[in-house]
Amino acid sequence: MNNAGIIDLVPAEERKRWAQDGTYPNQPVFTLFAAKARVHPDKEAVLSPQGSVSYGQLFDAALRLARSLRDSGIVTGDVVAYQLANHWLCCAIDLAVAALGAVVAPFPPGRGKLDIQSLVRRCDARAVIVPEEYAGIDLCEVIESLRPTLLSMRLLIVQGKPRDGWVTLDALMNAEPLDGDSLPEVCPDSPVRLLVSSGTESEPKLVAYSHNALVGGRGRFLQRVTPAGETFRGMYLIPLGSSFGSTATFGVLCWLGGSLVVLPKFDVAEAIRAIAAFRPSFILGVPTMLQRIAAEPALAHIDKSSLRGLIVGGSVIDEATVRKCCEAFGCGFISLYGSADGVNCHNTLDDPIEVVLNSVGKPNPAVCAIRLVNEDGREVPQGEIGEITARGPLSPMQYVNAPELDALYRDPQGWVKTGDLGFIDSNGHLVLAGRKKDIIIRGGANISPVQIEGLVMAHPDVVTVACVPVPDADLGQRVCLCVTLREGARKFSLKEITDFLRAKGLEVNKLPEYLRFYRHLPLTPAGKIDKKALGSEVEAAGADAVALA
Repeated sequence: MNNAGIIDLVPAEERKRWAQDGTYPNQPVFTLFAAKARVHPDKEAVLSPQGSVSYGQLFDAALRLARSLRDSGIVTGDVVAYQLANHWLCCAIDLAVAALGAVVAPFPPGRGKLDIQSLVRRCDARAVIVPEEYAGIDLCEVIESLRPTLLSMRLLIVQGKPRDGWVTLDALMNAEPLDGDSLPEVCPDSPVRLLVSSGTESEPKLVAYSHNALVGGRGRFLQRVTPAGETFRGMYLIPLGSSFGSTATFGVLCWLGGSLVVLPKFDVAEAIRAIAAFRPSFILGVPTMLQRIAAEPALAHIDKSSLRGLIVGGSVIDEATVRKCCEAFGCGFISLYGSADGVNCHNTLDDPIEVVLNSVGKPNPAVCAIRLVNEDGREVPQGEIGEITARGPLSPMQYVNAPELDALYRDPQGWVKTGDLGFIDSNGHLVLAGRKKDIIIRGGANISPVQIEGLVMAHPDVVTVACVPVPDADLGQRVCLCVTLREGARKFSLKEITDFLRAKGLEVNKLPEYLRFYRHLPLTPAGKIDKKALGSEVEAAGADAVALA
């Protein structure tokens, strides 16, 4: 156990092997970043419409903030939580906290009071950094209301104007830079960041990652998809505080020496302008985001020649979305199967389109090995469906202050049980087959929402779709389609869409029985379609309100 109270459930001999064979840099992240800043201090580190910073400027800002945090009592092993919109300051916080040997715990904007309370209390945060408000909510008031239950909390930092009991982030950034020689010695196998994983629990989970696992695991994933000799310039549509966004500071800046393009929030028009202005080589997002951008006519009128690929994760991606995005963006498509819990598999830009459409590529043990197991935990033969389990250099250390989750999702050898189903095809590619829990049960028959969603996405007028269950007294559950359409498209009837699905070969007993149209589907703070919110809304509306003939 380290001084942050976190233990590593991956066998020590495995971590040692990855360090010895060069998979791990075996250096703490701030040391890696400092080396990049010394080599090219004037290179662009983070670009955004709100202002950009170079490596040298970011290095200086991180050392100023590190001094203020140290002088405020933050020491090795302490946890600093923050909830900020995408900004170069997020990277400065990541680096400053890492320089002190402390642990950063970001969580995306949009998390409500209950989630904030759960996350900050679970990680025993010593400090918290929030903006004055987000989406009309006074976040300082939220934190203050929770303060009596947050026994470890000592330092409240606000991004904005001064207020009683709070220190401003601006004030902390104005300190003299900390001398690098006075930084503590940091073990690269110690925790550096906690990732939020929503999963299927009632409360969000926190997963602890070491310096080596973030850089030598998640960073190497980005290195693998970057063409040789090219610099990675990634535009992050997803929040930097999300699991998907964790590659930004630690992978792009500390490992690859590349550049980030960030927007304070996802906006289709702003994203298109940023592609034209900042010329990213890769765009990282979830399917809903890319679907909405691809459906916007303005995308066709900008220069997209800088783009090499889209890195798309967060949910299973259907064929129609892949083809629409490849055509609209004019670049390759990398389908990423990954999670905060410690899984990664993806195709590469060199793979033929058939691989992208039918799988998530070949597992790469240098990043994450994949095993498919049955209910007894035994590995299944190639071609048979089993639960996906994962272990590799990017594996996290453990769930934070949740031994019950470690017992449920980790085995004694450090393999993570994902709850996802899949199989390895004859070419060695991983094919996803849905989640064990993500099944709609209608009259005793199991229905895969993924199958229906993929077929509906082939409709020329559909931009996004989600299938959610509607409780039913007779059959247990029925299927409701929640759909957004391209601008100007006519709303189709339930019969029209079921006829379309029948023509695509969908069995009669899987046809949706309810239909709702949305301008935009609700998203989680991480940018995924919020099926829980949709399901609750549909259930509250009642069957009469969602059945459209």
